[in-house]
Parts: sequence; structure tokens; C-alpha cells
Amino acid sequence: MLDAHTRSGGTATASPRATATELVVPVPLTPVPVVAPASAGFAARSMRALLSPWARFSLLVTLLVAAASSVLLLEPQRLLSDGWPPHLGGVAAASVFAVAYGLCTVAFVPRPLLNLAAGALFGSQLGLGAALAGTVLGAGLAFGLGRILGQDALRTLLRGRLLQAADGQLSRHGLRSMLAARLFPGVPFWAANYCAAVSRMGWLPFLAATALGSVPNTAAYVVAGATASSPTSPLFLVSMAAIGLPAAVGAVVAWRKRHHLRRR
Repeated sequence: MLDAHTRSGGTATASPRATATELVVPVPLTPVPVVAPASAGFAARSMRALLSPWARFSLLVTLLVAAASSVLLLEPQRLLSDGWPPHLGGVAAASVFAVAYGLCTVAFVPRPLLNLAAGALFGSQLGLGAALAGTVLGAGLAFGLGRILGQDALRTLLRGRLLQAADGQLSRHGLRSMLAARLFPGVPFWAANYCAAVSRMGWLPFLAATALGSVPNTAAYVVAGATASSPTSPLFLVSMAAIGLPAAVGAVVAWRKRHHLRRR
């Protein structure tokens, strides 16, 4: 549009509104790649290596070796010769003994010695309760360690026919198989714990079979320990017979079972 001066013949000037506006061209934003630091990749690889089956199995072996070494170095059997701590007594002392019993079984201390000690320290009734509680506690600890740290690595080694047959027996008939292993002392306590942990046996059948199947053998050793001061008493003689007879029957059953598994 021309103003009045332009219509009168003057020089035309552009209106400020007619000035050209600058064109803004949008520039697409390209995402900047985020480069993860090298330390993050190293940490992830290290974590995967630490959680691998064989790394966990190595940790299990280290823990068991350390536990067995501590038993040899600390000699907890001194409690039996020096006497139980005097500030404990009754149920409190039996409870502490049960916890120590469970830890000692994980460290491969033979259960017969612990059962005899329970009877000598607490008598037949309280000693039996402490020994059974320690038995179930120790079995549960060993089963949990084997299941978490060793199962994934050791299951790859179950390639032999005998091992596969034993694994199938524990996995399909866990309660019955573990009950037989506890009733007849032909299988070491720690070996049964870790074999069950490697199999697909459940927690509840394992603990139930351990609690029920350990009663006769544990009671026999506890009574023998409680009556050891009078070796000619009927209770001591009956307890010794109860120890020897299942051992003989268990040896026969284990021999026949081994041949049965080989034929499968």
C-alpha cells in the first residue's frame, strides 16, 4: 500500500509491515547415542560369572571345607569334656545344643557322636528332643545350601545309569526314598542331604521324611548315651540292639537296592 506522499508523486517507501520476515527452517534433532561406560559392562560380566552354576558350586565347596576345618581347629567336643556352660540349663541349654548340633552336621560331624552327647548331657527325653531338632535343622541347612549353590552344576553330571536311576527315585518317590534312607543307616547323613538337594525332591517331603525316619536311630543312640554309666542295664542293652539291628538290615537292603538300580 502507498501512503499519501507517494500519491503526490514522492518516492515510495515500504511500510514497516511489509518488511520480509525471516524464514525459520526446522532442523530435525538426531538422537545422540549414549555410550555405556566400560565399567558397567565389566560389572555385568562379573555378576554373571559370580552367579554361574559352577561359581556357586565352588562357593559351596569353600563353605563346607571352611566348616569342616573350623570343627577340626576349634574342637567343639571340648564342651563334652569340660562340661556345658554353667549359666545354661534345661530347655535353654538343649536349644543351644540343638543349634550347635545342626551346624556340626553340616560340617560333617558324625551324628552318632552328637546323639550320644545329647543323651549324656540332657537325659533320654530332653536329649531326644534336642537331637531331633538339631537333625532337622542340620538337614534343612544342608538341603538349602545344596539346592541353591550346587543343584544347577551337579545335575549336568547325572549321566550314568546308576546316578540317573537314583535321581529318578528321589525325584518321583522322595518321601518314601528319604524315609528309607533315614530308617536304615546305610547312607551317611550328609550324603543323603546333598543327594536329595541335587534331585528334584521338594522341601516338605524331605523335612518330613527326615523328622520321622530319624526317630528310631536317634532315640537308640540318645538312650545309650543316657544309660552309658550302667552298661548292664536293660535300657542300655536294648538301645545297643536297636542300633545294631537296623544297621544290619540297612546293609542288606542297600545291597539289594543297588542291584535293582543296576538292572533298570
